[in-house]
Amino acid sequence: MLPSSTVENYLKAIYLGTSQRPDGDRLPMGHLATALGVVPGTATTMVKALAESGLVDYEPYNGVRLSAAGMTLAALVLRRHRLIELFLVRVMGLGWDEVHDEAEHLEHVVSDRLIARIDEMLGFPQVDPHGDPIPNAAGEFPVHESSTLLTCDTGTMVTVTRITDQEAGFLRFVQQHGLMPGHELEVVARDEAADAVSLSGPDGQRLTIGTRAASKVRVSASQASSRA
Repeated sequence: MLPSSTVENYLKAIYLGTSQRPDGDRLPMGHLATALGVVPGTATTMVKALAESGLVDYEPYNGVRLSAAGMTLAALVLRRHRLIELFLVRVMGLGWDEVHDEAEHLEHVVSDRLIARIDEMLGFPQVDPHGDPIPNAAGEFPVHESSTLLTCDTGTMVTVTRITDQEAGFLRFVQQHGLMPGHELEVVARDEAADAVSLSGPDGQRLTIGTRAASKVRVSASQASSRA
């Protein structure tokens, strides 16, 4: 099976879906269908064809996961998508909340040669504007250790590294409150009863956000904290 835009979208959706599940568990077909905006029967028919081509491992009633070949193809689609997003932000001046849909279209039509040139032009970046890792030309992901604002240590400075929800409204919320990748902050306290996380920036400005929002902001120990 040649990798059409439909095939690429399925492989990407399976990768993103399984990466959010414990230990890379199989993705239920209902979840895949919802992610792609199709009915479960349509998703199942396509997944069976992908399984026959050796791109996925499908078990009826248990779900689907990528094979090694499918994983490589999915990584290369994500490479194109994320490099295009970064190009649109850095070079074209689009907002980081505007580029996802543009990249969705362009990722299927740009050549590998153009993507390699964009990669070189941007200085071989490892992450896109949202902090998502950019695979290399071999489909290998850079490894970055991180936690979320719900799981990192309290009382130490951390640096925002990734925003996992790229819905435009949430990205605007993140930008408005200074939670973009590269920004430093401290988790002062968590209140489970109030469903709230209290944060403090380097300038001492306080901010309280909900735990749902906090779970979508990934962070790592800041350089200052690491040296302490």
